[in-house]
Amino acid sequence: MRTLAFILIGLLLLGAALALSRPAWRPRVALGFIVAWLAVSAANLGVGLSHGYSLAEELLVHLFLFGLPALAAAWAWRRFTTDTGPGN
Repeated sequence: MRTLAFILIGLLLLGAALALSRPAWRPRVALGFIVAWLAVSAANLGVGLSHGYSLAEELLVHLFLFGLPALAAAWAWRRFTTDTGPGN
């Protein structure tokens, strides 16, 4: 349940950051989110390791904790950097 909550929080933070940013800044916000989310996920990994879990146990979980919101941010970056000029 904690894993699902962590992923949902990441997706909600990404959505809020994109919704509150100017359209021209959204690609940069998406990339900045990936960097920030990596830092948050790394800190969470450190907490798990400090509670006695092994790195092997934590890596698969953290692949999803970081990966799903980061994948959504990468999708948003791609969506907002595509050329939407006249004729497209």
